[in-house]
Amino acid sequence: MTDREVPSRVVAAERIASELGFELSCIPEVGRLLKVAAASKPRGVVAESGTGSGVGTAWLHSGLGTGARLVTVERDAELARRAAGLFADDDRVDVLTGDWRLLERHAPFDVFFCDGGGKRDDPERVVSLLAPGGLLVLDDFTPSPHWPPRFDDEVDELRLFYLTHPALDATEFLTTPASSAVVAARRR
Repeated sequence: MTDREVPSRVVAAERIASELGFELSCIPEVGRLLKVAAASKPRGVVAESGTGSGVGTAWLHSGLGTGARLVTVERDAELARRAAGLFADDDRVDVLTGDWRLLERHAPFDVFFCDGGGKRDDPERVVSLLAPGGLLVLDDFTPSPHWPPRFDDEVDELRLFYLTHPALDATEFLTTPASSAVVAARRR
């Protein structure tokens, strides 16, 4: 598979999203980032909050090392059930159904794609779930040319929290002209 090819599980997860009318799936630009993040921790514990139909999960899985584990959680039972079916043949992957806090029992994480719960409602807890050197990926931000970053003409306190957190080395970059992601590493 070349860097531009889309993994078959991603295609299958996108099909599920379409069937269920789920419109919040991971975009390919972020997906490729997730693949690289997972590949950087070949024996790591990789986590995701907000499985959805499994698109982001499939991108993470495409970079998953043979000694790694992937745990993801989705609060919508039907989405979780359908996503779990995509990974039923791989015992390295656990798809949980429920609140994002179910991930806590699997922490600390070497990679955490926080796409659902936690990102906004308990950001300090999100940071605490990272292992030293662990990577945090947060997407769906709107680019801002200002410092501090702004959204809707106000300081974006959430983005500022992650970019300036004393336990993180963080940066933000464009994923598309209209969206950005924050990637952070927990200081050792």
